[in-house]
Amino acid sequence: MLIAKDIHKSYGNLHVLKGVELEIHEKEIVSIVGSSGAGKSTLLHILGTLDLPDSGTVSMGEVNLGKLKKDQLADFRNDSLGFIFQFHNLLPEFTALENIQIPGMIKKTPSQALAKRAGELAELLGISHRLHAKPSEMSGGEQQRVAVARALINSPKVVLADEPSGNLDTANAEALHQLFFKLRDELNQTFVIVTHNEPLANLSDRKVSMKDGLIE
Repeated sequence: MLIAKDIHKSYGNLHVLKGVELEIHEKEIVSIVGSSGAGKSTLLHILGTLDLPDSGTVSMGEVNLGKLKKDQLADFRNDSLGFIFQFHNLLPEFTALENIQIPGMIKKTPSQALAKRAGELAELLGISHRLHAKPSEMSGGEQQRVAVARALINSPKVVLADEPSGNLDTANAEALHQLFFKLRDELNQTFVIVTHNEPLANLSDRKVSMKDGLIE
């Protein structure tokens, strides 16, 4: 479904990715592990079209993402990809409900359908009672569940997560990991997760190890 071929990426004289090949299949959870500096987050950002490779291709289905224009790429990202980050990246002035709905508003989903979808996700994620709270009024675990709901609001083909449990305590991290498996089973959701959390990586359908800019 999501395929990276011969991906190279350098920043100045630092050659970060050195010909990475990776294929992500539907309905699977893939964890990318490796030491700091191995190129994990760089690869995730390129898979998510947040950064462009110096050479190589990223494609989804028959679409070569490198050939899309800037506005087409933004539309693709909003329609087909969801993102979860370590520090939630919620807008502090907005409620949980408003934060969840933002990608759907960008997509111009009708407000009634968007509110219905947000409510269903909040129920599934156990945060329906917190929809009118602002981020400062929520725990770290609740904020991360809001971020997960936001990532799912447009029914993306793939959710890309960069250290999603890195800012959570052990109990909340474990709960988040179990949530990913629940979403895979109930929504047929595909996840690509960069993580240093070995228990999560070991539970994944596939664990990909990176070292020195290559997949081992």
